[in-house]
Amino acid sequence: MGKTEDLLNSSRFSRYKGKVDLLLTSPPFPLNRKKKYGNLSEQEYLRWFAGQAQLFTEYLSESGSIVIELGNSWNKGSPTMSTLALRALLEFQESANLHLCQQFVWFNTAKLPTPAPWVTIDRIRVKDAFTNIWWLSKTERPKADNRRVLNAYSEQMESLLKKGDYNAGRRPSQHKIGEQSFLANNGGSIPPNVLTSSNTDSRSRYLRYCREHSITPHPARMPIDIPKFFIQLLTEERDLVLDPFCGSNTTGQAAEELQRYWLSIDAEESYLQGSIGRFDRPRVLRKK
Repeated sequence: MGKTEDLLNSSRFSRYKGKVDLLLTSPPFPLNRKKKYGNLSEQEYLRWFAGQAQLFTEYLSESGSIVIELGNSWNKGSPTMSTLALRALLEFQESANLHLCQQFVWFNTAKLPTPAPWVTIDRIRVKDAFTNIWWLSKTERPKADNRRVLNAYSEQMESLLKKGDYNAGRRPSQHKIGEQSFLANNGGSIPPNVLTSSNTDSRSRYLRYCREHSITPHPARMPIDIPKFFIQLLTEERDLVLDPFCGSNTTGQAAEELQRYWLSIDAEESYLQGSIGRFDRPRVLRKK
């Protein structure tokens, strides 16, 4: 337990430098209003977030990746969006000379209708139901394999594979579809960069543990299928995954279930104590 900067700059963690295959995290969002779980003002956030980039990169292996979820923010008192999250990403990327591999969108199907003043009161905006997840790396070709995250074929595709016949030729988009292009069974379809998942779970082992031990659950939990997707896409078994702002430690649980090694850091002891409920034999290390 401890502040990310303190621990990653300590001799205790330095042995992991250059060995992290995936740094996967959801840092405090760059919001323009204070949240219970803590966040910085705009300029403070920009300076702080850019300062994390070099430190994170020191821990990354040459073929490793950084995956960061950044939420949207709105200008205070205005029905207009802030560019703060985008500026924070660009400063993070540039400060460590990282490559931007791909943008992902997490569509939360159960997102509340926010920002409330403009969505539910004035009714001049629709609800903000997604966050961006950014994949960055040291190299243009980090370790990755989309065959590890294939989706099941649709009924239509299964039928096409059995029938072995479809309309080949040039499409209006000018893509040319060959007569054999869709006849190979590759075990599933390549997923898009839009990930759909809700965070409505109320019966998880984690929440039961928190209730039984009178621990307040982390208020911004990510559904476990999101970190599982990136861990499968970007790592192999026995690789090392690091979450420097782990919260309730969903990343650690996902890594454990996928047979990866993992390290998780958070400054709030109550969050780490709650995360004990995710594991059979967890261990919370306190800052010395």
